[in-house]
Amino acid sequence: MASGGFSVAALWTEVNRFGQNGDYTRALKSVNKILQECKDDVTALQCKVVCLIQSGSFKEALNVINTHTKVLGSDVITFEKAYCEYRLNRVESALKTIENASEQTDKLKELYGQVLYRLERYGECQAVYRDLIRNSQDEYEEERKTNLAAVMAALSTWDKASPEDLGLTETTYELCYNAACTLIGQGQLGEAMKKLRKAEELCRLSLSEDSDMTEEDIDLELAVIHSQMAYIMQLEGRTEEALQLYNQVIKLKPTDVGLLAVTANNIITINKDQNVFDSKKKVKLTNAEGVEHKLTKKQLQSIEFNKALLAMYTNQADQCRKLSSSLQTQNPGHPRPVLIQVAQLCKEKQHSKAIELLQYFSEQHPESASEIKLTMAQLYLIQGHVTKACDILRSIEEFKHKPGMVSALVTMYSHEEDIDSAIDVLTQAIQHNQVEEPGSSAHLSLVREAADFKLKYGRKKDAISDLEQLWTQNPKDIHTLAQLISAYSLVDQEKAKALSKHLPSPDKMSFNIDVDELENSHGATYVRKKAAKVVGIHHSNYDPKATPDPERWLPMRERSYYRGRKKGKKKEQVGKGTQGTTSGSSADLDASKTASSPPTSPRPGSTTTASSGVVPPRQQKPAAPGATRKKWNINWSFCLFIVINLV
Repeated sequence: MASGGFSVAALWTEVNRFGQNGDYTRALKSVNKILQECKDDVTALQCKVVCLIQSGSFKEALNVINTHTKVLGSDVITFEKAYCEYRLNRVESALKTIENASEQTDKLKELYGQVLYRLERYGECQAVYRDLIRNSQDEYEEERKTNLAAVMAALSTWDKASPEDLGLTETTYELCYNAACTLIGQGQLGEAMKKLRKAEELCRLSLSEDSDMTEEDIDLELAVIHSQMAYIMQLEGRTEEALQLYNQVIKLKPTDVGLLAVTANNIITINKDQNVFDSKKKVKLTNAEGVEHKLTKKQLQSIEFNKALLAMYTNQADQCRKLSSSLQTQNPGHPRPVLIQVAQLCKEKQHSKAIELLQYFSEQHPESASEIKLTMAQLYLIQGHVTKACDILRSIEEFKHKPGMVSALVTMYSHEEDIDSAIDVLTQAIQHNQVEEPGSSAHLSLVREAADFKLKYGRKKDAISDLEQLWTQNPKDIHTLAQLISAYSLVDQEKAKALSKHLPSPDKMSFNIDVDELENSHGATYVRKKAAKVVGIHHSNYDPKATPDPERWLPMRERSYYRGRKKGKKKEQVGKGTQGTTSGSSADLDASKTASSPPTSPRPGSTTTASSGVVPPRQQKPAAPGATRKKWNINWSFCLFIVINLV
């Protein structure tokens, strides 16, 4: 009999009864009474820990375990300790507790899988769940399969791994949802959307059978599916539909802070530098308590990047610098924090400082230098330093032989009239493809472009080797053969004659075409006028009595009586257009449009105006100092908002 007038046996009976009824608060009171009489009772201590866990008091439960370590021992209550640490987000401690256990029970393995998932060790997690499914036979098989499907989705999304087919039947909406996430990770957006619609249908069907579920409850359960649908729409460019669906999810106010944070982040990415007031409201949802425990490291990182970008777009320069500096400290080798800082500096017109920052980062982190150097090149172009931009681009080993890069470099060198450097770029690209992909379409395309470029700039001798290579690949190409003969005619007449023998005869090259019919056809731009039939003798205006002009064979301006053209005879008509402009079109004034001038690219320093091409005198301004070069721009953005996939 205890001191309070009740027996310990009776108290144990109460504990048992309350436990079976799920009344852990009253069960805990009875356990505490038992511990007053038997403070080191192992069973009572275990029951107290369980009651506290069931009541959500994980911190107090862990304190009980740590206080009575000697009594409980290391193996008696290992699962409960690891579970409390896991729920308190002390995931590393939970992992250590599980790994130090003398025996790996099934429930410890279940918890081990959860811990590995939280630590983003998806490969090991997959192995744990496959083992559990293979060796377990109980009512929790469906939950284990759902967890395994979630692991496969994470592998596909975050590790970019190609998932194997595990034969998981999509009988529940959770399984179907996870299968959709896996497809998104593989880029199969259309198939993923079909899976999500199937998941939505299964969810409605499943929940509608529960009479206690309201329509609002069902919508809340569907929120995660709808948010993922919106994500696919956003990736497909259907931003208006995506935004509408995202906002529907936000209005439901789901309790899942992770879902709210991802949805709010993706709305911000749609808003970009527009609707910043809405973005500033949405960003608060990404700061909710517990978000850091619900999302992956990459998701959290993306949200922080977007916060810094939003600060830049809302003209919060100090906040932008603070956030980007913090991100750089946390991710020293990641280029994006530096790019955000550079974007802010450029917004403040500090381009030189921005270039210095990029240069320093590329030297410290050569593994991330490619993206950084592209931005450096863009900044040099903005400043008009085209050659420096070209030098930077040519230093990017992984890109410098790509067709797009070769095209950009040749264009820029051409504008600088550095034809030798442009040819050198083409030559190096051809040599690279000759080794990597000889005879491929990309290789031959580069050879063709090189040949045409050299011929365009009068480098026929340099074009010979390219033309020979093209003709060898396609001996029936008469156009290339003709170019080759023309090029050889400058350096080797005999070779040109020899090659001429390969040209087809005039008979083979002729076509059965009625020239008259072609000229008279609809759409002909030039029609040869037929000579009129001579009816009689054509009389000239010759006067035999008049004395011929002895200077008639000289040009007009060289004749003794020439006094020059009188002013005002062909005066431009003024006043019929914009004040100060002529009635003629700008094309009439552009020498590059005349037949005698071959088309050329604009020189750096040339300017373009509106559609008329002529700036009225009152709008003309003197060129600013240092503004002698055209400002270049290539469509490489400094940084973009990051859309997050919800897995």
